Amino acid sequence: MSGCRGLGHVWGGWRRGPGVRAAPEAAGFGTEAGHQLRRRGSRKRSGPLGDQPFPGLLQLENLSREGLVDVLRAAVVDQKGPLVTLNKPPGLPVTGKPGELTLFSVLPELSQSLGLRDRELQVVQASGKETSGLVLLSSCPQTASRLQKFFIHSRRAQRPTATYCAVTDGIPASSEGNIQVALKLEHIDGIDLVIPVKSPSRKDLQEGVKRTLSHFHVVARGSGCALVQLQPLTVFPSQLQVHLVLQLCPVLGDHTYSARVGTVLGQRFLLPAESTKPQRQVLDEALLRRLHLTPAQAAQLPLHLHLHCLHLPGMRPREAPMKLLAPLPPYFSRTLQCLGLHQQ
Repeated sequence: MSGCRGLGHVWGGWRRGPGVRAAPEAAGFGTEAGHQLRRRGSRKRSGPLGDQPFPGLLQLENLSREGLVDVLRAAVVDQKGPLVTLNKPPGLPVTGKPGELTLFSVLPELSQSLGLRDRELQVVQASGKETSGLVLLSSCPQTASRLQKFFIHSRRAQRPTATYCAVTDGIPASSEGNIQVALKLEHIDGIDLVIPVKSPSRKDLQEGVKRTLSHFHVVARGSGCALVQLQPLTVFPSQLQVHLVLQLCPVLGDHTYSARVGTVLGQRFLLPAESTKPQRQVLDEALLRRLHLTPAQAAQLPLHLHLHCLHLPGMRPREAPMKLLAPLPPYFSRTLQCLGLHQQ
């Protein structure tokens, strides 16, 4: 199954596929956007790898609408015709309640800031709030519709279009494979949680249970952790996080589902999903030392899940397919450095 190999060559920047032009200062987190994210509401902490354990995080509570538009404009990876691609910081929700500061809420201002005038942007492809990485926007409704149909047809044909990077607490037993499980969404104690379903019946599948599938490839391993590429072939909330928990290797910074993995005498096992409440991820002392974090800092560890690569069709007939790539956030790169995780 194809993916975006050669991650070591693009962590510090981004690379063009055929038909894609680079935008000036395209990396987003490595340019003025990164400086804005670090300046707003950041408190310095001393450490061997810099002043902050999680550089480049978005302090959304300290941003105005105008400030968020500035950050998003600086995070533009590419602008080609009606398509605009962003490298979304973690912690920014795509949608939300009326009055909340979200990506969707500032699209009119972002459209104006990018010189699109009355052509307002709409979201074509985006990941969840805590996930960083590529967001695909379009100022043309016809283009957006065509791309959404492309994604639907690709899923039906089980052709991957997106590749994520993740750092896991634990190492998958196999270096590569598929994760298949039925999932459902349940409202438990006031929050929506994803629950695995064993042997779903036809009635289950008619009432919201969905069969899900992801492909994974271990890129590097060390210090009890792994750098993993993930290609979801279905779409379901928190799919990749739950799939990795089922491999007993939760994503680093997963403060929702990692509690489902228990440990006795060094052996990991799954706890019942229905009765295991979300809690801050607990890391062992050896891993905390490698990450140069205190337990209090680890409780604020951001989710290490990044939408790194998107494959798109050419915008015109006979035009070559496009590959869009987004660099990793600074805190993600810092973690890889601390753990010695490099492509092998």
